[in-house]
Amino acid sequence: MTKKRHNGLLAAESRRPAVRVKLKRINANLSKSYPPDGDGKIWWARLKKALGTGSSDFVNASLLQLQTAAQLHCGGISEIAMNAALAMIEAAEPKNEVEGALAVQMACTHSAAMSVLAWFGCGGGTDRRVIALASAAARLLRAYSVQVEALRRLRHGGDQYVRVEHVHVTEGGQAVIGNVQTKEARREQPDGIPKCDDHDEDDLKSNAR
Repeated sequence: MTKKRHNGLLAAESRRPAVRVKLKRINANLSKSYPPDGDGKIWWARLKKALGTGSSDFVNASLLQLQTAAQLHCGGISEIAMNAALAMIEAAEPKNEVEGALAVQMACTHSAAMSVLAWFGCGGGTDRRVIALASAAARLLRAYSVQVEALRRLRHGGDQYVRVEHVHVTEGGQAVIGNVQTKEARREQPDGIPKCDDHDEDDLKSNAR
């Protein structure tokens, strides 16, 4: 095991377990969240920290949004899926409500993509339906990648690098600026492009004179 991998495993083991919720069903589309260990004050503080907010309203709204994303097809709300989404959000470590909202979107998009991909386990249906499901899954996975990049840019900005090179030519010297190819590179050009050897180059120079 490499040192880097070993350090990564130690960090994962030492990390505090993600905040979790227990769900009490109210109806088919709504459940009430409550602390799994009964300590509501500490639990609510951890939810606020996980979502990067000091607002209880933001926490309540986010939990309802995660419930919607955690609904199984033709079934109720999955407590496992919701806790998995909370773990993803906490791993993103949002610092404010903007980052927290983006982290919630990422978790919901991931859940939606996995739900669509789960249909393929049952065969997917007709060819037309399979194509539609594949297209939907691809769009969701692409959206997730865009959200990850948006979070990175939000934190670090759109870093741009400009490479500036200086060419110094002393008196009596010569410099060529552009794409310069060696004789070997010219001989290895793709098929269909004439290749010239040393004799051909000499002939061309003679004709030019």
